[in-house]
Amino acid sequence: MVTLTDIAATKVKELMNGQADSPDTGLRVAVRGGGCSGFQYALAFDEKRDGDQIFEHNEIRLLVDSESLEFVDGSEVDYVESLQGAGFSVNNPKVIAACGCGQSFRTA
Repeated sequence: MVTLTDIAATKVKELMNGQADSPDTGLRVAVRGGGCSGFQYALAFDEKRDGDQIFEHNEIRLLVDSESLEFVDGSEVDYVESLQGAGFSVNNPKVIAACGCGQSFRTA
């Protein structure tokens, strides 16, 4: 299961306002190869595809493909504002190492 914090859900709703014309649209949480630690998160608005797992949280549809699910299951998507900027962050209990910039990760 993948969840959103209340702050992240509010931000996703703001960003989706006017962009999500289809009822199948949601926030895709995916993992792609790359970065100095091996994997990177990819968050984007997308429509449901065959094989997706769908999680509803705070009226937001979270779409996760079956390959990414093994890496992000149990994760929470947050929205963080700091002196270094603002953006979405994934709190993933499966991560055992991350690069210094925080953009890529490795699991066991």
